[in-house]
Amino acid sequence: MNIYTIFINLILILKYSIIFISDVLNIKNLSSNLPYEFSEYYNKDEYAKSQQYLKANTIFQLLYSFVFLLLQLLFINFGCFNYLNTSLISLHLHPLITGMLFVNIITLACEFFKIPFSIYRIFVIEDNFGFNKMNFRTFFTDLLKSYTINTVIFNTILLIILCLLQNFNRYTWIIILLFISIFELFIVFIAPVVIMPLFNKYTAIKDGQIKESIKKYIDKEHIEMKGIFIIDGSKRSTKTNAFLTGFGKFRRIVLLDTLLKKHTVDEIISILAHEIGHYKLNHILKNIFTSFVITGMILFLASFLIMKPWIYKAFLMNKQYIYAGLIFISILYEPISVVIEIIENYLSRKYEYQADLYSIHTCHNTASMIQALKKLSVDNLTNLSPHKLKVFLNYSHPPIMERISAIQRYNKKNHHAESGT
Repeated sequence: MNIYTIFINLILILKYSIIFISDVLNIKNLSSNLPYEFSEYYNKDEYAKSQQYLKANTIFQLLYSFVFLLLQLLFINFGCFNYLNTSLISLHLHPLITGMLFVNIITLACEFFKIPFSIYRIFVIEDNFGFNKMNFRTFFTDLLKSYTINTVIFNTILLIILCLLQNFNRYTWIIILLFISIFELFIVFIAPVVIMPLFNKYTAIKDGQIKESIKKYIDKEHIEMKGIFIIDGSKRSTKTNAFLTGFGKFRRIVLLDTLLKKHTVDEIISILAHEIGHYKLNHILKNIFTSFVITGMILFLASFLIMKPWIYKAFLMNKQYIYAGLIFISILYEPISVVIEIIENYLSRKYEYQADLYSIHTCHNTASMIQALKKLSVDNLTNLSPHKLKVFLNYSHPPIMERISAIQRYNKKNHHAESGT
């Protein structure tokens, strides 16, 4: 073991330690005192159930992360990357094929590692708390579909990147950035039409009060839509949600059937207005731009690291192979991802506040928005009292109590402004 390998070990352990500390603090921050705002939505037993759900998921996730970390460290410190590469080279294949096999074997090994954990999470934890509606046939069918789609997409990108890296120069990272960005936009356009229907059945919403109310709202907001659809989310889970997907004339409103069963028309419109708020306030474009900048920074950094001998020494490789460098940089990215996630989550929480206010501003129905948020929290057993460190590190949405308080402050301030006080 050399100093570079020790450094890799330390930063991977540090990342896990940060996650472990935040999760432990999050569990310790749980309180048996039910917030007054939820007294009509939770009884004592239901609230206790939501906290048990958090504990079960936290312990499960920590265990999964620990086992994955342990396997990573064993693979690195026992020179398994070099052994795999030597074995593939001995087959005397084209270097491009060798590189594709090297990356795919490692990637698929990581994906197969997740399967038993996914089975336990869905069929034990989610089932015990009344969320799971999926059977094993649906689980493995979804798994096969997602693996097939992801493998095709992943290998298309990988093949082009490896081809570009064969003629590596200081501008290669810019070409890769442009390619990845264009490809991601392409996927965003085709996903609602081609990919998502492979997993869920999309049904045009029937005529009635909900459809009329939605159409009235989107007409008022001058939003172009492909249509309003309901998907069979209840086939997999009892959790509720709604979202917008696609761009321009391909944009569509999607409501989970579970949402229609548990919320009033006014609440559904408030939830939908929140999602439309993200579009109207350019949050989607801002997220695309942020992703572009972050990807560019990562590729720029990678363009320097991928040719550094110490990267390969750190993972006990005998020689430098760029395709192996891609894997090593992805591992080095894990600790960096903690910082990037903090930035992205900060922006996301900011956007969520803005979308909430957009909803009540355009719907003129503060009560329905607050009721919708409370029901969503109860339906999904959301933690009502997360620790600040956990929120800072991992929360893409503000804690529910803070969202409600922000809406109430806005409503009070708006009321005072209108009354002239």
